Amino acid sequence: MTLRNVCVFCGSSNGNRPVYAESARRLGTLLAARGLGVVYGGAHCGLMGALADAALAAGGRVIGVIPEALQAKEIAHTGLTELRVVATMHERKALMAELADAFIALPGGFGTLDEFCEILTWAQLGIHRKPCGLLNLEGYYDPLLRLFDHAVGEGLLRRANRDMVIAETSIEALLERIHDAPPPAVDKWIDPRVA
Repeated sequence: MTLRNVCVFCGSSNGNRPVYAESARRLGTLLAARGLGVVYGGAHCGLMGALADAALAAGGRVIGVIPEALQAKEIAHTGLTELRVVATMHERKALMAELADAFIALPGGFGTLDEFCEILTWAQLGIHRKPCGLLNLEGYYDPLLRLFDHAVGEGLLRRANRDMVIAETSIEALLERIHDAPPPAVDKWIDPRVA
């Protein structure tokens, strides 16, 4: 598949481990080096700011998408290639999805989890056919991955849908798998007649 822009979901805080910000910067640098644009939430703070600043410093294109309410709180990054201001969080997610060819989640809180799980749901429903990756730094996403496996075991998530989640501990490995990933093409619905 041809990648032009990668959407990155990540925290507006740095978190407690230096590796989170270091990895956000490294991801921004590597995306720029590969000629890939970054689409992200448009903030200048936390992991989001580290990602954007590194991509820009490496000569990359960075498109931020931020709701008016957050721009008004002065957290918008003013040095981006492009900043799109939208009315709502729903519009933000829809525009980020439209602009991106693939998705990566770095560590983050409720917002990151919401964005990643919604984009996974859209893939499951066939709304898009774009790869979805988790950068599982220091085991951050181990509990979430176990929850996904538990949902499969409980018959609430199909294994094929669970397998849409591309998880790696290395940025390079994650980028390679996303680049080579076949598009998700799975029917979401579980047939209750099938064990």
